[in-house]
Formats: sequence, structure tokens, C-alpha cells
Amino acid sequence: MQLCLLHLDDALDMQPAFVRACEADRAQRLHVDGRTLRLWGFHEDIAAFREKVARSLNTEAGPRLTFMGSGDFHHISALLLERALEHHVGPVTLIHVDNHPDWVTFHKGSHCGSWINAALEIPQVRKVITVGVCSHDLEEPEPKLANLALLSEGRLELYPYDHAPSRVTNDYGAGASFEQVDGQLCWKTIKSMGEQNFIDCLLSRIDTDAVYLTIDKDALTPEYAVTNWDQGLMRLPYLLSMIAEFGRKQRIVGADVIGDYSRPKYSGSLRSIASKYYERLKDQALLGPNPRQAAEINSDANFALLRALSQVM
Repeated sequence: MQLCLLHLDDALDMQPAFVRACEADRAQRLHVDGRTLRLWGFHEDIAAFREKVARSLNTEAGPRLTFMGSGDFHHISALLLERALEHHVGPVTLIHVDNHPDWVTFHKGSHCGSWINAALEIPQVRKVITVGVCSHDLEEPEPKLANLALLSEGRLELYPYDHAPSRVTNDYGAGASFEQVDGQLCWKTIKSMGEQNFIDCLLSRIDTDAVYLTIDKDALTPEYAVTNWDQGLMRLPYLLSMIAEFGRKQRIVGADVIGDYSRPKYSGSLRSIASKYYERLKDQALLGPNPRQAAEINSDANFALLRALSQVM
């Protein structure tokens, strides 16, 4: 397994013990100013970042595990997935653990809330399975530009940890993870199935030998992670047990972990910066947590995830 620390913000710098442990494990460290890419980046920004990553990442054989700071950068996962599959032959399932579905349409570039669409454009990606969502994104998702057609097409399955049905106006039929009844998408949730039953269900829905795993720690309760976003109901021990089951049943061709808290900083045109501040006011808490306390909690979670993923990769 190749280990990489992708420093897009200062989140990992605030976790020196974790960084030292990774360096002892011969981790590659890449420092890239992520202010232009935070929340979203234009097409030209994403292309420049892709080229830099392609030049800089180690080319050793084997799956890569990347830790990379705030969930504001989750759209970078699509580029890491693309890189992981450059020399991979055969279909792959993307397992996406998150408190948000990241399924909106965004035409200006790539957004941390839109990147699932980009992932599904990669030829080897057969399906995305999103796990753990509890956020308000599922409340009347159509006006929020959710690409719900992916559900009807069977290219996306979404299993909330717990959520009420989502009201919709169009007809999406039924899929493995939902059924439409009286204008509502009724979800099959982890809570309704039971945690162990859900793991069995999830494994049965993976029809490829290979999987790529992306984890946003905002799916976890605040006891286990402190993030820039609203958080879900999943406990870290349950996530670790899920990872262990993946390792027993599938071949993990790559993984990334995000969801550390960092103070938002942006760069670019005044219009872009203002737009990002506006998005932050809408979707994130105005007052952030104590950064040092947040780093301690997130460091503990990162250590646990590093151990679990190292064992299965």
C-alpha cells in the first residue's frame, strides 16, 4: 500500500503525531495550495491540479491511501479515483461514506457537492454506493439540483443512516435502495435494517471484485470527528467493522479519507471568493470549533482509519 498525505489546507499540519506516524510508514507528502479549489474549482483549476497530481504522485505499484483534510475538497476524490484506475482493467464499485450525497449538477467545474457525477464518467466505475447520509440534502432534493436520474438508472444506490422520505415531483420508480410511494422516495436506511444486516446487504450489492473507498468523516457523530459540515449518526467502531468486511470480501484498489476541520480560506477572483463565502453562510456553521480540540479528535479517528485500511489494503 502507498500512503499519501495531500496537504490542501492546514488540517493535517495540526496533527503532528499522525503526520510523524505516516512519515515513519514512508508516506509521500504533497503540499498544494487548495484555496482556489476549496468548495469548488473551475474547469481550468481542476485541470491544472490534475496535471500537478499526475506529475507528483508516486508511481509505485499497489493501492494508494490518501488523507487530505477538509470535506470542502471532496471533489478531489474524483481525480484520485481516476489516477487509481489509470492502469486498472475491469469494473470497480465506488463506496462513498458521507453525510451528504454529493450528487448535484454543477456545470462550471467540479464542486464538493457534485463530484459523484464526475466519478461516474470514469469508464471503469460501474456503480456508486453512498452510505450514511442524514443531511437536509435529501429534503426536497429536486430544487437543490440533485441528479436523481442516477438512482433510476441503477448507477447510484444511496442508503441513509436514517432519514425521512424525500418529496419529489417526477417519477423515479424504484431501485435497490429506494421505492417511490405517493410522490416520496422512501429510503432503505441503515437504522431500519440494523447495522449488521445492512453490512450484509451492502456486500450483496457489490457486483465487482474491486472497490474504491472514499470516507468523509462528517458521516460520523461529533464524538468521533469534528468537521466543517453538519454531521451524521454513524459511530467510528461501526465504520471500522464495515472496512474490515470490505477487506475480507473485495479487493480495495484505492481509498481516501477527508473530513478534518480547517478554517475556510479562499483565493481567486473577488466574485468567486464572495460566492464561496455565501455558500459557506448557507451550509456551514458561522462559528467554527476550537481548532486544537478538533485536531485531537480527528487525529484519533485518522489513526484508527489508518490502522483499519492498512490491514485490508
